[in-house]
Amino acid sequence: MAQTTSYLQAQMENPITVVSPNFMAPSPVDLTIVKLMSFSGGDFNVIDVNGNVMFKVKGKYMSLHARRVLHDAAGNPILSFQRKRMSLHERWVVFRGDSSNSKDIIFSAKRSSYIQFKTSLDVFLAYNENEHVCDFKVKGSWLERSCTINAGDGTTIIAQMHKKHTLNSIVLGKDTFAVTVFPNVDYAFIVALVVILHEINRPSSQSTNN
Repeated sequence: MAQTTSYLQAQMENPITVVSPNFMAPSPVDLTIVKLMSFSGGDFNVIDVNGNVMFKVKGKYMSLHARRVLHDAAGNPILSFQRKRMSLHERWVVFRGDSSNSKDIIFSAKRSSYIQFKTSLDVFLAYNENEHVCDFKVKGSWLERSCTINAGDGTTIIAQMHKKHTLNSIVLGKDTFAVTVFPNVDYAFIVALVVILHEINRPSSQSTNN
């Protein structure tokens, strides 16, 4: 508990903004990310603890790059992300709004290594062009749906996710994830990372069809 408290205190002192400061809160934010059944295979709803829809992720049907767009509750595009073709490490590139222009890149994420026994994702902000050291890291166990998102030093946790079992998810066959975003951390950024992590770990037969 003391270790977790120190993480919370650190985030209060050092806000992390990647997408926008509009998506930050002074206390932990608990979100549920629900994968929906859709033609594109890439649709999600993001719900808060009161059942309100915070974001919607919509997949572009028949997109060659497995393109996804994150919308706010009003339907405005916040960011878009797509899989980079011919990438051994399953790199995804994230753009501001509904853009796909390189000048609008916010960050990218990729597997830390081609072969993995544990989940490990490296995240690089747009200005980190040499990529010698990642800015954020996702690590844990995808099979157990238990992962942490860390700042670049690898020790400061900024969000945690785990599998959430509900009667509705079992009946409909949905993937449902619970995510706790730490104080003063950009939760739109965290949602994008969790969706990318899900897409990277989809069976290849599903990924290549979208």
